[in-house]
Amino acid sequence: MTITLREVMAEDEALLREIYACTRAAELAMVPWSDEQREAFLRFQFDAQDSHYRSQFPKASYQLILKNTEPVGRLYVLRDDTEIRILDITVLPQYRNAGIGTSLIRDLLAEADRSGKTVTIWVEQFNSSQALFQRLGFAKIQADGYSDLFEYRARK
Repeated sequence: MTITLREVMAEDEALLREIYACTRAAELAMVPWSDEQREAFLRFQFDAQDSHYRSQFPKASYQLILKNTEPVGRLYVLRDDTEIRILDITVLPQYRNAGIGTSLIRDLLAEADRSGKTVTIWVEQFNSSQALFQRLGFAKIQADGYSDLFEYRARK
């Protein structure tokens, strides 16, 4: 299995919408909406999130995660002089628990160790990936009632 990254292109929009939708599936399963209402909600929310990321973080890298040549997720990262901020990492459900996300996060941690930077990510409190970040050496440093901020400090 070869995991690579490539920059997001305009023709990836439908795939990015699918990846986003999988992050909201559990929530949407609890609401009594029609398929049309769910689709409209997901369109609106994806557009808002994408617009927010691109306007607030124009220097971030927006990449698709590829397993061999097949798109399996997305990784959005903002790097500056002191921090590697993971804006989003999402792996499609059918590819989870195969080490893909762990491998990519470890690559970012190795980059942080080489450069002396911290790595941060906000994770929703109900998201099971919190255990992954803790296992990889992140510490929870802040909470806002909905999400927790995790930080990894470079090891030299």
